[in-house]
Amino acid sequence: MTAKMKRRDFITLLGGAAAWPLAARAQQPALPTIGYLGTATPATQGQWAAAFVQRLRELGWIDARTVVVEYRWAEGRDERFAEIAAEFVRRKVDVIVTSGTPQVLAAKQATSAIPIVFATAGDPVANGLIDSLARPGGNVTGLSLQSNDIAQAARTLARRGKEQLRSREAIGLLCSHRK
Repeated sequence: MTAKMKRRDFITLLGGAAAWPLAARAQQPALPTIGYLGTATPATQGQWAAAFVQRLRELGWIDARTVVVEYRWAEGRDERFAEIAAEFVRRKVDVIVTSGTPQVLAAKQATSAIPIVFATAGDPVANGLIDSLARPGGNVTGLSLQSNDIAQAARTLARRGKEQLRSREAIGLLCSHRK
């Protein structure tokens, strides 16, 4: 009877030892989660995702160690933007990262609580992404292509440049037409 008890105790101990790492892992706090909404496929946008992960690493955020990045790809289908954004909301990601006005609009319609960061978008005020450039408000932030404002500034500079040239002062304008 004593031998059976010892064996039973040993099996119980072994089972507890096997379960201990699982219990310890369950007690660790969850890592912050980034929902990455890609517009196309990993094959066509992999370089953007790689650059994103590299920059995170430079800032001290290491995928699967200090942060989790969940990638979802729309595969060129615009209707997927809303589906993916809704999935990120259900999964309770900490931030949604994307690029492009339709993607940001889909994310904004899905949540007003989760921060949304976009790499590029059209005029964020005119498209309803933010309230104003001075006071964006809400949960959306990022970089925009302000081509209308730039065109207006170029016209103003050209007008002033004409006046400057009359008074023999020089003005320079640096432009890039690369896409």
